[in-house]
Amino acid sequence: MAAFRPIYMFLNRGVIQTPVRKISTTINNASVMTIMEARASLMEMVGLKPELTESDQAYMDSMFQDIPKKQDGLPVRSIKDSYREVVIPLGSDPALQSKYTNFYKGIRFGRIMEDLDTFAGLICYTHNRRGKNERSPLSTVTALVDRIELGNFTVSAFTDIKLTGNVTWVGTSSMEVTMDVHQVIQDELQKVMKATFLMVARNPVTGGSAAVNPLKADGPEEEALVKKGASNKLARQLEAKKSLLKTPPSQDEGDLIHGLFLQTIDVKTSTLKVRVKPENTEWMENTILKNLSICHPEQRNLYNKIFGGYLMRKAFELGWANAALYSKTRPITKVIDDIAFRKTVEIGTVLFLSSQVVYTKGSQMQVKVHAEVVDPTVGKHETSNDFHFTFDSQLDDLTQVMPKTYAESMMYLDGKRHFES
Repeated sequence: MAAFRPIYMFLNRGVIQTPVRKISTTINNASVMTIMEARASLMEMVGLKPELTESDQAYMDSMFQDIPKKQDGLPVRSIKDSYREVVIPLGSDPALQSKYTNFYKGIRFGRIMEDLDTFAGLICYTHNRRGKNERSPLSTVTALVDRIELGNFTVSAFTDIKLTGNVTWVGTSSMEVTMDVHQVIQDELQKVMKATFLMVARNPVTGGSAAVNPLKADGPEEEALVKKGASNKLARQLEAKKSLLKTPPSQDEGDLIHGLFLQTIDVKTSTLKVRVKPENTEWMENTILKNLSICHPEQRNLYNKIFGGYLMRKAFELGWANAALYSKTRPITKVIDDIAFRKTVEIGTVLFLSSQVVYTKGSQMQVKVHAEVVDPTVGKHETSNDFHFTFDSQLDDLTQVMPKTYAESMMYLDGKRHFES
């Protein structure tokens, strides 16, 4: 396999003239880099420059020659070694605000997802620095967005946002990255979001797995983080075994589906074929919303593939739009979880996104977005991602979604599992 050739992306800038309050970007007398500077730093860590000299290329080639598959002999890192902070300067850079502001002057959450994906990569490269120049010979990709959970604060598009994070657990070639999102609210820096990503290291020449630097815990607090990471791995393995694609529903889940089915039967007809939609419900088949995008080079990442953060943003915005149309409100984002990256998306492919409301409870909706990529020259559809979003309509009488077929019933149960996780 040919070596990945990293590409550097720049932010397009727009202008919005809105008075804002700026928060300090200085912590302990050390300047905190912006998200744009973080991308430049990430490029440097990988050993790249806009133009490579012969000595630069020779150094990169030497780094790639012997990338181990085992951790023996690799430098051991602590959790604090990978700690990074970056600022999204919305309050101090008005030109950036138009990219992050939605149509009702709120935050475009999909943009934050893009930045979290970039930031997770920066943290992983920090953890895996090696050699005299402290660069990383590995390529690092997002395998899973385990969970993004929002707090009770409303994130503003007109005040600086601060991201902090570390590597909190490692396997042989995988790393769990825990990140917090902060913003000044009522004159105090508050945590408004928490995110957990699972990243994997690859050999940039062969594309195979590569060993990451081992992790050690210093003190009980760090030991608890590492244990939590190990527990998260076991939980993911257990959930995979319980997948409805592999095992039947539990007894309780079967009873639930049968109860929903009975609600849709017209007892006067004495037949199971005639279905009646109960009051204040909507058939799941009527909640589908789709779109498609052509994957242009503008959205490529360091490895000349489509940037995972871009995929998350497109899926989120479609899921949010579906929830908004379904509830006729501006729904609040509550949780994002279990976004698995099953296949890299190539430049020039067509991205098909299909969203559906698969579960409701009270005022909240569980929306699933299925992503498929198609090479137009071949025509074969392949799944790249499944996305799971929880939104809150804040309505007392939200229309409840109702499955009609067995397949929809399984989607209903899967949505319920994600909602309750």
